[in-house]
Amino acid sequence: MPGKTERIDVQPTPDISDSNRRDVLKPGNRFLGRVVACNGSHATISAVVAAGDTSLSELWAVGRLVSISVNDSRIAALVYSMNTQTKAWSEHSDNVMLVEVELVGEITSGPDGQSMFHSGIRNHPYLGAIAHRMRASDLAAIYETRGGNPVVIGRLAQDERMDATISMATMLERHFAVVGTTGVGKSTAVSLLINKAIAAEPRLRVLILDPHNEFAAAFPDTSVVIDPETLDLPFWLFRLEEFVEVLYKGRTPIPEEVDFLYDLLPEAKRLFRGGEGGAIKRRGGENTAITVDTPIPFRMVDLLALIDDRLGRLEGRDSKPSLRNLKFRLQSAVNDPRFRFMFAGAVGDQMTDILGRIFRIPGNGRPVTTFQLAGIPSEVVNAVAAVLCRLAFEIGVWANGAVRLLVLCEEAHRYIPSDPDLGFGPTRQAIARIAKEGRKYGVGLGVITQRPAELDATILSQCSSVFAMRLTNELDQGLIRSAISASSESSISFLSSLDNGEAIAFGEAIAVPMRMRFERLADSALPRAAGRETEMHRRPELNDLDGIVRRMRNLSPSDDLLSPRPSALADLAAASGRGPVAGRPLTDIDDDLPPGFLALPVRRPGDDAPPPKSFRPAPDLRREAGPRETGDGERPAPSIRQSIFGRPPGSNGR
Repeated sequence: MPGKTERIDVQPTPDISDSNRRDVLKPGNRFLGRVVACNGSHATISAVVAAGDTSLSELWAVGRLVSISVNDSRIAALVYSMNTQTKAWSEHSDNVMLVEVELVGEITSGPDGQSMFHSGIRNHPYLGAIAHRMRASDLAAIYETRGGNPVVIGRLAQDERMDATISMATMLERHFAVVGTTGVGKSTAVSLLINKAIAAEPRLRVLILDPHNEFAAAFPDTSVVIDPETLDLPFWLFRLEEFVEVLYKGRTPIPEEVDFLYDLLPEAKRLFRGGEGGAIKRRGGENTAITVDTPIPFRMVDLLALIDDRLGRLEGRDSKPSLRNLKFRLQSAVNDPRFRFMFAGAVGDQMTDILGRIFRIPGNGRPVTTFQLAGIPSEVVNAVAAVLCRLAFEIGVWANGAVRLLVLCEEAHRYIPSDPDLGFGPTRQAIARIAKEGRKYGVGLGVITQRPAELDATILSQCSSVFAMRLTNELDQGLIRSAISASSESSISFLSSLDNGEAIAFGEAIAVPMRMRFERLADSALPRAAGRETEMHRRPELNDLDGIVRRMRNLSPSDDLLSPRPSALADLAAASGRGPVAGRPLTDIDDDLPPGFLALPVRRPGDDAPPPKSFRPAPDLRREAGPRETGDGERPAPSIRQSIFGRPPGSNGR
């Protein structure tokens, strides 16, 4: 009739008397509906619900797996959308539900009757095929982990009586990623995975780059904590690019100064080895030249002496400013108390001990190293991360895979951002080498981030297993959607509604993409920050500015604020017996200071303007620091200022 919408029944209405309704819903009857549409990867199921009754509709839920009977097999299908035919719910007449499902795979019964799951589909559903609730045995077959070393990490969201398992060996060998917005439980999930990993793989050594100092609490009995106070990462372990990053504190380096370092660093390393002709012996007796990146110790005082020597031999003045600036940068880094972890230790060939402590070789019952980066100067964090990742890969290479390592990068988008112009090149290269080649040498990679869209897509693509927790950003969801298989795209639609502790897990270590909930950890095993914020709130108000200034100047409480302690560099220069060399007066030094270098104001001859009121005249150092003889006729060791600047203050070098 015109003006009247005709209703099309897509499924004959069954007898819905009370007795038949009970038969349909009793445990032995798993009937849900029938297929009314199907294409290669999706199907539509129609189900009729009696007037006002929700018993049958309660069996349907988005994210639930159902099965569709096709001949002697069953098709596993994931529900991702539901609707009624009329877009409304009637209390007085039957309601026709249209359920959209994604075809996941096919289940067959083996000769012994055991269910076997196949990700491919041989027989697609026909129209009218019956959809029913999933058997428990079929559900177990779908999520059964194939391969060795299955490990339980939680429970399935669809049926919490069933374990969620992964192949731990595959996850470690082929890298993994944990992504999710802030506060969803990423750190807790990672702590669980690492605890499971070291229990399943006793040979595994784990290095955690921890920018928030929170993972130490998660491994109280199995980890060693390295913080800025206990860190010993000598400067000579850094390659040229990494060392330059420290010197310039993240700023763009000056090519002329880097060229001088490239020339002088190998000479300083040869001096430490006693002038062995610039070569070191490999196994078999063959020699190899010492390069700027060869991990051989050298003394900073030797490098400064080489700079002084080069300054003395330069006839023109074009290169002298670059050399002087380089010298001041080196002195500034050595005297900076924040870089004590690089320059404070005695110079010696302790590489074996350093690597053993960082990478837990041998483990001695503590296979995890928590590297706390929160206290390291932000300007050099990237350089430190580059050194650690590079050393991890090199250990794997030179051990030929005999040492199993896992490098875990929290806040990975800091080190390997998607924008190639951001971040630090050597850090990106070191992590990329692990991602691309680490599998061959037993070095695995784990990346953790709350913004996967800001992570280098190449690195993320190398992670064969992904645990995607709640993500609300469309760009982040799109990146995960592109990583999951086409037959499981509908799983990603749940990302924005996942609960804390829930994840969509997919990849080579997981049989089928699954929505799961991680095991709950004991409170004593939960990661948490070192309590710095809480500690700051508990501290009394501090009005001792003198104490603050002492810390800024690296002074002890007994030191005079106006008389800083001698630097370690000056002590090394004095102990080496190196006397002052010809130079120029102190009044000329600040002309070539690097940008940002602070110097006390010095009045020059011809300055007629009166000094500012805050200006305090410096003492006359020429009379105190000039050459003098001791009572027995011997020349004393050079003063601190002579050691630092490498020339007597009174000489003009002209």
